[in-house]
Amino acid sequence: MKLVSWNVNGIRACLAKGFMDFFNSVSADIFCIQETKVQQGQVQLDLEGYYQYWNYAIRKGYSGTALFTREKPLSVVDGIGMNEHDNEGRVLTAEYDKFYLVTVYTPNSQRGLTRLDYRMKWEDDFREYLKRLDTTKPVIICGDLNVAHREIDIKNPEANRRNAGFTDEEREKMTMLIQSGFTDSFRYLYPDKTDAYTWWSYMFNAREKNIGWRIDYFLVSDRIRDKIRDAGMYSEIYGSDHCPVFLEIDI
Repeated sequence: MKLVSWNVNGIRACLAKGFMDFFNSVSADIFCIQETKVQQGQVQLDLEGYYQYWNYAIRKGYSGTALFTREKPLSVVDGIGMNEHDNEGRVLTAEYDKFYLVTVYTPNSQRGLTRLDYRMKWEDDFREYLKRLDTTKPVIICGDLNVAHREIDIKNPEANRRNAGFTDEEREKMTMLIQSGFTDSFRYLYPDKTDAYTWWSYMFNAREKNIGWRIDYFLVSDRIRDKIRDAGMYSEIYGSDHCPVFLEIDI
């Protein structure tokens, strides 16, 4: 099974920059997107052979997730069942026979870390949600987790020490999530690979210089990590400030 995840930074803008060409060429079994920035009815995608599920933020032009899948899930649920978190369209969960697939767009702590306290609450509640799912069947989590977990996951760790996405607090929450029973699929296969990023600033020619961050992930329940066949990023694909990431797994 091949799964792809991409923070498109606005699906309408990404459609004008080759989204459908990539979607058709990659031929994923499940394709998830984050930061759609649309409301219901604002975009229509012709994805032959795929079921589509969208979770929209209440606020217009903000956040949002979507999931496109060849196999119809047993069920699809918006959010994590908590009103304080579920009005921004950040989570979609699809249940299949053998696993859950969760796509997520984790809240950004924002410049000046103005949303860090909320982010900490989100992290704890989202982790508990995943742990509950994991008691029933294995979970695959994909999306923009808005954190570079280790120094190897960011080009300039020292310069970004207290910036959103690389604070000690956010990195510790990622460690806690992994220690609660999940595996970072890319680092499982490539523990020492450097210069492997999924997001680059639009400023200072950061992408051309590969001054990036790895903040988009596929995590899997520990008990299915031996089924991972490959994981990585399509760093050559433009259309967003993020590149798509993928997971190939026998499940």
